[in-house]
Amino acid sequence: MVGGTIALCIGLLTSVYLATLHENDLWFSNIKEVEREISFRTECGLYYSYYKQMLQAPTLMQGFHGLIYDNKTESMRTINLLQRMNIYQEVFLSILYRVLPIQKYLEPVYFYIYTLFGLQAIYVTALYITSWLLSGTWLSGLLAAFWYVTNRIDTTRVEFTIPLRENWALPFFAIQIAAITYFLRPNLRPLSERLTLLAIFVSTFLFSLTWQFNQFMMLMQALVLFTLDSLDMLPAAKATWLYGIQMTGLLLVCILQFFNSMILGSLLISFNLSVLIARKLQKNLKTGSFLNRLGKLLLHLFAVLCLTLFLNNIIKKILNLKSDEHIFKFLKAKFGFGATRDFDANLYLCEEAFGLLPFNTFGRLSDTLLFYAYIFVLSITVMAALAVAFHNLSDSANQQSMGQMGKCTIILKPETAYNLIHTILFGFLALSTMRMKYLWTSHMCVFASFGLCSPEIWELLLKLIHLYNPKRICIMRYSVPILILLYLGYKFWPGMMDELSELREFYDPDTVELMNWINSNTPRKAVFAGSMQLLAGVKLCTGRTLTNHPHYEDNSLRERTKAVYQIYAKRSPEDVHALLRSFGADYVILEDSICYERRHQRGCRLRDLLDIANGHMMDGPGENDPDLKLAGHPRFCEEIKRNLPPYTAYFTRVFQNKTFHVYKLSRNK
Repeated sequence: MVGGTIALCIGLLTSVYLATLHENDLWFSNIKEVEREISFRTECGLYYSYYKQMLQAPTLMQGFHGLIYDNKTESMRTINLLQRMNIYQEVFLSILYRVLPIQKYLEPVYFYIYTLFGLQAIYVTALYITSWLLSGTWLSGLLAAFWYVTNRIDTTRVEFTIPLRENWALPFFAIQIAAITYFLRPNLRPLSERLTLLAIFVSTFLFSLTWQFNQFMMLMQALVLFTLDSLDMLPAAKATWLYGIQMTGLLLVCILQFFNSMILGSLLISFNLSVLIARKLQKNLKTGSFLNRLGKLLLHLFAVLCLTLFLNNIIKKILNLKSDEHIFKFLKAKFGFGATRDFDANLYLCEEAFGLLPFNTFGRLSDTLLFYAYIFVLSITVMAALAVAFHNLSDSANQQSMGQMGKCTIILKPETAYNLIHTILFGFLALSTMRMKYLWTSHMCVFASFGLCSPEIWELLLKLIHLYNPKRICIMRYSVPILILLYLGYKFWPGMMDELSELREFYDPDTVELMNWINSNTPRKAVFAGSMQLLAGVKLCTGRTLTNHPHYEDNSLRERTKAVYQIYAKRSPEDVHALLRSFGADYVILEDSICYERRHQRGCRLRDLLDIANGHMMDGPGENDPDLKLAGHPRFCEEIKRNLPPYTAYFTRVFQNKTFHVYKLSRNK
């Protein structure tokens, strides 16, 4: 009762803390509606616009019809938004807001953001419970929650990217991990096992429904299960249940998303099917001597890999699937399998979020002692896991006796083994791609706190240094986390109070001026072209039709975006006009921050990526590939501002401020 009460309180306090930081940073309650909407940057604004669209629809049925037959998100095309994007959460919230008697007391935007901050309470509570389940004491859950909050910069970004898909999905992912941790405990009662499986299924389904990258995260989970199952560190029957739940949850989402081909062609479904097929074909996989079993294991791994690639290629060819090819191009280039001039791959490679995890991250994690504790616990559990794996592979009997199984479970419990491999694989993912660090750092809090409060970890350590004593274990597992909690309170409490008292205000007058001008001076059916980040805000604030947008998981949209971005390349006004008019554009917005970009180094500026993709030499001092040629035209975004006749014949400037230039396209050319 005490532990559960503390879990709920710490979750709610975290939610209030993050909501207060968001309010203080933007003065959200006092700024205008257009400023609130502009604060939802890039794709966040796009997702929120559908919540707004559902609320503005005269009826729910008309709202649904507008999403299923949408012709404003991509000009000259009618797309099914429920199929293309993971926006069921916006639909659900809009229905709730309509049904509940709260319209008089709570504005729609607050209902939306408070729901997200409320999910953070669930997220922290799930992390707390996972650590508690692993260690056997709620003290470790409290330490995990404290670490999550004190490492806020590296564990969450919800306060400044509220509508982002991962902020919806990760709380359900944390619940799923907690449920799996409990499910892997031995000797569960049948009722407890069934209820836990239900919790795993529901959380897996909700996680899959709310994030387009669900399949890649669950593929990592499937690899964890495959590793543990192959090494006899997990009951095979439970692994089969989890494989089945993953596929069932994903296929149910596929149905709800009108048979989204990207889900059907996912590596996860191909991999899970391959594992189950290969297991049936290799029935005697877990028998024989050490070398015999090692050989069988390598053969099993090879069979699963080949079968996965075969099934995935067959499915993609049948479905003619190209939605996720940009991800594989990016991965191929990122890990050094040849340089690429592909615009989409380079767009990701040049973004800091998709680069390697910065080294200063470890400095911040070390300041809270989290990284030191994590490495300490990880080292001990890895040694234990290696010992158990060697023991299991060395067992030549056809079936392990219950006594042997019990002995292995004491050394490394299945739930501990699962969380160990989980944290290792997600650690590699975070190290390779900074944007994915939030999946690792939150689990790092759980794993480190569990280890410091675990009697098994302290028993292994004390036996190793010949100081084993049951009383010492009890002293260490309670005194160490309490001392760390006191240290965290002493060092970080004053800073947190300063954060809560620091008041700022949203300030972006140029974007506000642009949105107000569009609302006042352009037709409701006007089509706008520009950068995908800005256009998401245009759709949210003005409701105008777009040529392109930031939801990049569609091949035709990627081609369209590259064509629209020729406004920043070295192209003739005739070419640019023809390209924009082919998408029905009436206006084009040029941004000085892109045209004269200095944020990225040479070779990574958007204009450089376009030059390389077009076979043109880049601007400025520095080397160019020998096959790149001088462009036959000046850069469009620079030259158009000179108002020369070749440009004014096609484009008329209708708005200008310090940041944006809006041109109206002529229709008679």
